[in-house]
Amino acid sequence: MDPVSLKALNEERRNRRAAILLTDLGDGSDRVLREDDIVAGQLGEAAARAFRTGVSAAIEADGRSYFLNVSLPRPRLLVIGAVHISQALAPMAKIAGFDMEIVDPRTAFATPERFPDVPLHPEWPEDVLKRQPLDAYTAVAAVTHDPKIDDLPLKAALDAGCFYVGALGSRKTHAKRVERLTALGASKEAVGRMNAPIGLDIGAASPAEIAVAVLAQVILALRSRGLDRLQKGEAA
Repeated sequence: MDPVSLKALNEERRNRRAAILLTDLGDGSDRVLREDDIVAGQLGEAAARAFRTGVSAAIEADGRSYFLNVSLPRPRLLVIGAVHISQALAPMAKIAGFDMEIVDPRTAFATPERFPDVPLHPEWPEDVLKRQPLDAYTAVAAVTHDPKIDDLPLKAALDAGCFYVGALGSRKTHAKRVERLTALGASKEAVGRMNAPIGLDIGAASPAEIAVAVLAQVILALRSRGLDRLQKGEAA
């Protein structure tokens, strides 16, 4: 590997950004592709697919042979609220490969007994986020129903470009939430990216079923990143 490529790849990994080490199998040269790089043609389509799936592979593109070695940050799921949905979601998220953490300043809910083996922060979300900033490979799900707890981390998630932002509540509840987030400075476009009511519409009723719906929506958001740009002919 070219030392310049190695340095660039390590820099992306340190900053939890996706990257592909692209090696030309014809001449052995390599370079690093970042997720926002513009790459045209078949190579661009293959790179976009690799960034979505995280699968490394040898490909034929535009008359040449390449190997795409994909490096994606491990996805993080930050849940605001130590509620029944969170209890059901925690083991599912672990199986699916997410690093899940729970934040809730209500210490009666955020207890190790209720959430064994789950990183738990019985603090206000804004204090946690000062230590652990959000990024594009973080999903944020707010499930407390309490604006004093949910609103600031939701605004922070929109500002950070998190790949998924969802909040529990009815459409009426969400309409009021939109007003509050707008007052905090969130743009109409950013607020429009929120998933509310949270989770895929599968008719979920119990906390466990809602957890399934939420995790499915998070996975969908993770694996469909970049599709809108690809459909517009701006694949990276």
